Amino acid sequence: MSDREQFKTRLGFLLIAAGCAIGLGNVWRFPYITGMYGGAIFVFIYLAFLLGVGMPLLTIELAVGRASRRSLARAYEVLEKPKSKWHLNKLWQIPGPYILLSFYGLITGWLLYYGFVFASGEYTPQITHEQAAEQFTSLLSHPLTMFVCMTTVFVASFAVVALGVVRGVERITKPMMILLFVLLFFMAARSFTLPGFAEGMEYYLKPDWSKLEKHGLMEVLWAAMGQSFFTLSVGQGSIEIFGTYMSKQHTLAKEATFICGLDTTVALLAGVVIFPACFSYGVQPDSGPSLLFITLNTVFSNMAGGGFWGGLFFLFMLFAAVSTLIAVFESIIAVWMDLFSVSRLKAVVVNTIIIMLLALPCMFGFNYLSFIHPLGGNSTILDLQDFIISNNILPLGSLVFILFITAKTGMGFKAYLAEANTGAGPKIPAVFYWYYRYVLPVVIGILLVAGYVVLFG
Repeated sequence: MSDREQFKTRLGFLLIAAGCAIGLGNVWRFPYITGMYGGAIFVFIYLAFLLGVGMPLLTIELAVGRASRRSLARAYEVLEKPKSKWHLNKLWQIPGPYILLSFYGLITGWLLYYGFVFASGEYTPQITHEQAAEQFTSLLSHPLTMFVCMTTVFVASFAVVALGVVRGVERITKPMMILLFVLLFFMAARSFTLPGFAEGMEYYLKPDWSKLEKHGLMEVLWAAMGQSFFTLSVGQGSIEIFGTYMSKQHTLAKEATFICGLDTTVALLAGVVIFPACFSYGVQPDSGPSLLFITLNTVFSNMAGGGFWGGLFFLFMLFAAVSTLIAVFESIIAVWMDLFSVSRLKAVVVNTIIIMLLALPCMFGFNYLSFIHPLGGNSTILDLQDFIISNNILPLGSLVFILFITAKTGMGFKAYLAEANTGAGPKIPAVFYWYYRYVLPVVIGILLVAGYVVLFG
């Protein structure tokens, strides 16, 4: 498309694509499982999987976008061979971003709430872990508060997309991501002054073979492989759309290396911020939402200058989450513009309403609909939505992309290589066809089955 917008700067593309990948998982999962599974040992295993699994998948999705210059709505039709049916996969891939935003926006609203609490000085000083848990439970029981916070982040994020790729997404996201890294480096540097810095870093990154023996090599390998795969959010077209806006000056292997590097930097530095703080104030580190909204709430409320540091941390987290909201919503808007030939503004307004409505069951799942446990036990509607995305759409979507670029009826591996290797930078050799065709599908299949075994086994 000759009239399709393109990023004005390469830095803009890299930061925005990284912003799509950088999210809550970098902070509330990666540091925790790194400490759990052997510190530096786990990091090396994770980097190996990131290089061998994550980066190839990233180049595939970017290649589909850059070669077609279309969103997922039309990309398959442009690249597939005549009379093939690859384009039917978009029918179940396109709903992925909707499901993701319907619960991700709610969590981002929680970040806004806690950021305001600390920045305004309304937090309760020196609370215990139990009191922090009660405060979080209280927030979940007030749907109106959550709705206001969620609506605020939705409207602010989606308004950026309404301005366009260059005037909105690039112009706003680029400085926001730069500030995100500045905040992260500043907080990480401050961790050096905490009394529990040495103890926290020892727990976090010191090679510990006993943890490898405790959990077993297969469990550690599965955790590293899963983290390297899910951290990039490939498989649902959220990354593919940014391939349509990028230039052909650099190879996709080169661009993927920078994106993975930025994503990993955030994940590693998040642990430098979190663990010294936890060990300085005698709070056991946790994972998931409880890490952010209970554990770290406890830490900051007991810290000298807790209002400032807590506000700064939640501002950093808010930037990370909002960058994902903007990137994923852009993929939705691009699909609507390609499918229905509507204006960007109309697509933004309609889809804002749709996503707000889809988010309501998730929000009510913690109060009015708390009796619903779709996955058994104490599971919530949010857990079901996360399961649909993480355990189904992302791995299955990635599998489809791999088969699409290696099948003769799809894009074909030669066409993929021609697109991926265009520009300056390292090239992907043709001999990698066998790896893409046979090894990567097996790896993703193992991830898919393992996810079900862990949940239902």
